[in-house]
Amino acid sequence: MLTSPRDLLRGYVEISSLPKIHARLDEAINNPRKSMADISKIIREDAGLSARLLRIVNSVFYSFPSKVETITHAVTIVGTQQLGALALATSVIDLFKGIPKEFVTMESFWRHSVGCGLAARTLATLRREPNVERFFVAGMMHDIGRLVLFTKAQELSQETILRCTQEKLMLFDAEREVIGYTHAAIGGALMELWKLPVSLEEVVRCHHDPGTAVQYPVEAAIIHVADIIAHVMQLGSSGEQFVPPLDRPAWKLLGFTEGILRSTMKTVEQQYDDAIDSLGVKKRS
Repeated sequence: MLTSPRDLLRGYVEISSLPKIHARLDEAINNPRKSMADISKIIREDAGLSARLLRIVNSVFYSFPSKVETITHAVTIVGTQQLGALALATSVIDLFKGIPKEFVTMESFWRHSVGCGLAARTLATLRREPNVERFFVAGMMHDIGRLVLFTKAQELSQETILRCTQEKLMLFDAEREVIGYTHAAIGGALMELWKLPVSLEEVVRCHHDPGTAVQYPVEAAIIHVADIIAHVMQLGSSGEQFVPPLDRPAWKLLGFTEGILRSTMKTVEQQYDDAIDSLGVKKRS
């Protein structure tokens, strides 16, 4: 019986740990004795990660006036915390394989995730939140629990999709009815398993119910709105058939006007194709 998200994750070796480089990178970033040169060296040891980060830093995601040619330069101008967040966001794409295509294709899933991440980063920038890259990471991670469901609970996933179609339900509501908990709860449990920041765990867990966020309500509200923006813009899909409803208290908490939505969508549109290319999403199937 999969009575809790932890039950679903138990024994799932394939996603039980992030690449070792992230533990080393996180430790170095949070160690005051480590220099930018030390952090750059760790990143350079992973050629694939280095290439992806340089592609992102040189994309319209940042629009720096001159080309950034080395990881050391990237760390200097972007910042250690920010580059660490981007490293996490880019590497998680490689962790999930073999998802049945009748549920979702990997390209479509990550397209939605990138769209949500870009929208979240833009909204956070407009609010002048610190380290806006953490919002991009949260956007990339917000639906990751659904990949676990599609892999480990395929019969239940088929039942939730059928219930969603027949009764015109949001897929996360169908999950709650069929399984007893949602992909958001699974994603939150996975963030905890990976020993990622508590803020990321809460935001992922609460992105459909931002009012339940206790410690990070603003962050949860931003991801909630960003998810809706990605759905409205029809940027990929994580399996959901309908646009999620807006949580009015969350919208009020952010203090945005409707004009902010238009400007955010315009920014996402400008950055989207370049971000997809930089992250290698088009290669996923």
